Amino acid sequence: MKRPVQTLLLALTGAGLLHATLLTDTYLRYVKAGLRPLLIASGAVLLLLALAGAAGRGGRDRAPHDHHEPPPGAGHDHGHDHTGTPRIAWLLFLPAVSLVFYAPPALGAYTAARAGSKPVAVQSGFAPLPATSPLPLTLTDFTKRVQQDRSRAVRSRTVRLTGFVTPAGDDDGWYLTRIIFSCCAADSQTVKVRMYGTEVPPADTWLEVTGTWHARGTLGTATAEAALDVEEARPVARPVNAFTDDLPLRPS
Repeated sequence: MKRPVQTLLLALTGAGLLHATLLTDTYLRYVKAGLRPLLIASGAVLLLLALAGAAGRGGRDRAPHDHHEPPPGAGHDHGHDHTGTPRIAWLLFLPAVSLVFYAPPALGAYTAARAGSKPVAVQSGFAPLPATSPLPLTLTDFTKRVQQDRSRAVRSRTVRLTGFVTPAGDDDGWYLTRIIFSCCAADSQTVKVRMYGTEVPPADTWLEVTGTWHARGTLGTATAEAALDVEEARPVARPVNAFTDDLPLRPS
């Protein structure tokens, strides 16, 4: 790979990173929001390196050529560069170009269907639930209340959960799902709540689901299923914080 091509690759990668972090929120498909400053800095450094490489190349092109004969025994290379990188390095252009022109899709139902649910952390005590109805909860908080809260505070309470649809592989059921990034897409984990009482919506559809706990197992113990009898399922826009299990934020 020639030096001008290497410079172009640096420029494309830097421009792609800056485009994904400054002009769009595409980077949130792949990493946590807290990594945005590092991505911006990385994109800026790559662009500066590309500019420096281009400036250095221009300076060499303007320099006077030395027409002295090569020393005896130096051989003739006939203008060929035998120190270039392997041809496979051209494949680096694919991710660089995709950052600018085509961003790979975010993780969704395909990934969630093939991943086990993230085990919820053990919680020793629970604060009283507010009287709000329907009560907004994250999928993790709902699961904890169902399986660990000995006061059984969610019994007969109408709750509201938000996530995307993942069809169950074993039957016609489905899960409301969130994928959670610890750092990036490579270390993602999944939390799911089983839904009952409705037909399976299209996979990857984001829904705001209202309902009550589906009574299976002993509430407040590990035998209880994290599941909901659906009263209403309303399509919603994909939230900005799609890869957390926080209450959803709406695009500004």
